Amino acid sequence: MHNDENMGFGSKAVHAGAIDCLGSAVTPIFQTSTFRFRDVDHGARCFSGEENGYIYTRIGNPSITELEEAVASLEGGCGSVAVSSGMAAVNTVYMTFLSQGKHLVAHNSLYGPSRGVMESIYPKYGVESSFVDATDTENVRNAIKDNTALIYLETPANPTMGIMDIEAICKIAHERNIPVCVDNTFCSPYLQQPLALGADVVLHSMTKFINGHADIVGGIVVAKEKDIYTRLRAIMVNMGFNMDPHQAWLTRRGLKTLPIRIDRAQENAIKVAEFLENHPKVEWVLYPGLKSHPQYELAKRQMKGPGAMITFCLKGGLEAGKKLMNNVHLAMLAVSLGGIETLIQHPASMTHSKLSKEARESAGITDGLIRFAVGIENVEDIIADLREALEKA
Repeated sequence: MHNDENMGFGSKAVHAGAIDCLGSAVTPIFQTSTFRFRDVDHGARCFSGEENGYIYTRIGNPSITELEEAVASLEGGCGSVAVSSGMAAVNTVYMTFLSQGKHLVAHNSLYGPSRGVMESIYPKYGVESSFVDATDTENVRNAIKDNTALIYLETPANPTMGIMDIEAICKIAHERNIPVCVDNTFCSPYLQQPLALGADVVLHSMTKFINGHADIVGGIVVAKEKDIYTRLRAIMVNMGFNMDPHQAWLTRRGLKTLPIRIDRAQENAIKVAEFLENHPKVEWVLYPGLKSHPQYELAKRQMKGPGAMITFCLKGGLEAGKKLMNNVHLAMLAVSLGGIETLIQHPASMTHSKLSKEARESAGITDGLIRFAVGIENVEDIIADLREALEKA
């Protein structure tokens, strides 16, 4: 029903993956743990893979399937695997490609736990990693070893807003038959489609823009080719990373408005970034829509828009930033991003606090850095809130 691949992005966001169930306009929530077989032979065929059928919600569920098909369609992948959180998506990818004696190359500024888990847990299982400034493509080439099994990017990077050249890095990786995964959370498929630029796998924390309402936690991994999709799904099933049907239903509902939410938040963010850049108390602003961004031209080429995430620093450093964050009223002092509400947070003491100070600073995550996730409120109110708080900083 409504699965025409020639539809525009907004139409796919509304209709892709929909399941016709008794004429229901919205696919209902299949809130069940298990599914009844017609007979023993039917059950056997489902388990053997001879017949597509639902067995048990950890393995698959119609509510989850609809979401998976919708996101795969929007990303241009052959299939996707929905999971219980963004970190479940990250670990699904790590566990699919990495094993004892293998090596990961990743950008040095990633979402804190994406790097933290690789440095604190995976070495116990014999996995090595190198974190480099991947905004310089040559750093990626130079970090590759004979045992490199995955290149992992996050662009724009969290929270430094560094932008990597996906196409150039994929060419380097594929010369060595190394797969590339891109965390596309900051853009969503609406603004960037890494598979079309050469990536093999894309992941999202669906908690953010895809769901967009700050009321679920979820993740998804999208594969370009069937063999990788099969491997990703096996990890999800065997590790129990599956989504809950109600969680999937809420996320699918949020996805339907993704384009209009991002359009509004991005329109706001451009004005907020210009306001901050021109404010005398602000030392610097990093936003892909400003010409001052070091990868401004790459962002224009690779992304369909600059997005709704801004990073900035006040001239008074951390103490001035604390005063600002303690004096905003409309902006919520909270982690996460991509929802309808504006959020502000301090990465060094919050999302990236598990990294060593040396690792943070080498990745550009200074103590004075503030991450600002712009929502869909009236932009005049967002700017007035910042202006008032800046007066007290």
